[in-house]
Amino acid sequence: MEAYRHFASVYDRLMEEMPYPQWLRFAENCWERYGTPKTVVDLGCGTGSIAIPLAKSGRQIFAIDLSSDMLTVGRSKWEDEQSRSGSITWLQQDMTEWEIGEQADSVISFCDCLNYLTEDEDVLAAFEATYRGLKPGGVFLFDVHAPGTFLRYAEEQPFVLDDPDVAYIWTSELDEERMEIEHQLTIFAQESDSPRSSYMRIEETHVQRAYDADWLREALLGTGFSKVELFADFTMEPAGTGAERLFFAAIK
Repeated sequence: MEAYRHFASVYDRLMEEMPYPQWLRFAENCWERYGTPKTVVDLGCGTGSIAIPLAKSGRQIFAIDLSSDMLTVGRSKWEDEQSRSGSITWLQQDMTEWEIGEQADSVISFCDCLNYLTEDEDVLAAFEATYRGLKPGGVFLFDVHAPGTFLRYAEEQPFVLDDPDVAYIWTSELDEERMEIEHQLTIFAQESDSPRSSYMRIEETHVQRAYDADWLREALLGTGFSKVELFADFTMEPAGTGAERLFFAAIK
């Protein structure tokens, strides 16, 4: 339960260039195809950068994350919103055994959250929990890094950021046999807006594993999902060998 204990305080600053609008657009495109949901579960919601705009569209959102600190940041952001037409229930749970006491119209898990499950049985458990938590006809949407993306990370690392308020050194080590990558980050974050402010040092280790797309598809079908579609890189186009992010839509 110590996940992201210090990282949560700088997460939004480091992730401000992430394509959240593209994830939201992909979800809306899928819901136009499979049915518009009223209740949505966001697995691995982080600080709510996807959950909050979905709630503002009038939906009932269940935002689930393992990190209490990430949820605290997300809840604070939601409380600062001036207009709220929907609702968010913030829940600290493991995505392999989540439950909300009812079945949802849709479940999402974006920003490669499922890559953080590094054992086959954990991925299967997350699929099974999601299948149980979906209404019949509901859709599970998620994206994962393709194996080739990890190969690129290993080739291109180290990565460096050097801004006045935050800096990091990011190195990656790839176990190609397991297609498992370990990211080591040393982050220096300014503790206030003052030019003379001291910097907080944060050490982070993130481990992810990439899975074969066919294995994921068969695992979803084996869990009970009736139909699985695979798309590439935020589009509704079928995923080919060059896709960096694999997007799945699984229908119960």
